[in-house]
Amino acid sequence: MPTVPLTDRPAWKALRAHHATIRDAHLRQLFADDPRRGERLTVEGVGLYLDYSKHRVTDDTLRLLLRLAEEVGLRERIDAMFRGDKINVTEHRAVLHVALRAPRGQSIVVDGEDVVPQVHAVLDRMADFANRLRDGRWTGHTGKRIRNVVNIGIGGSDLGRSWPTRRSATTAPAT
Repeated sequence: MPTVPLTDRPAWKALRAHHATIRDAHLRQLFADDPRRGERLTVEGVGLYLDYSKHRVTDDTLRLLLRLAEEVGLRERIDAMFRGDKINVTEHRAVLHVALRAPRGQSIVVDGEDVVPQVHAVLDRMADFANRLRDGRWTGHTGKRIRNVVNIGIGGSDLGRSWPTRRSATTAPAT
């Protein structure tokens, strides 16, 4: 069954129409109209503080964004990601961003295998490499301490897979 492009969805079209009504709104007016805006449009948790009050966001904006999230099945997609389902449709594999952040002892099973221990093994090797680089134990070909590291790539994917199912145990981690 073909998926409907995001921009063709009714919720997206409603958001575009809503944007037309608020795009010229000034934050001073939004705060004047809603004195509790600075409290209502902020959220804090797990060490993060997010403040949406200083954006052209209204209660209608949030309602429409939630409608779009429901329309595209965002909750189901998030659940699939956390289960380790193969939701990367171009590479037909799991996206394991969550495994990179999973605490030791948590289990994320992909193809019958818990990948969290593998991820932590690589994270440990990366931390060890970074520490040796920082404290000067890892040196360049001249034997001198490495002071600058340049990583050129297109984003996170330039570092390779997020979990090491087929990497050699001796492969130096990318940093």
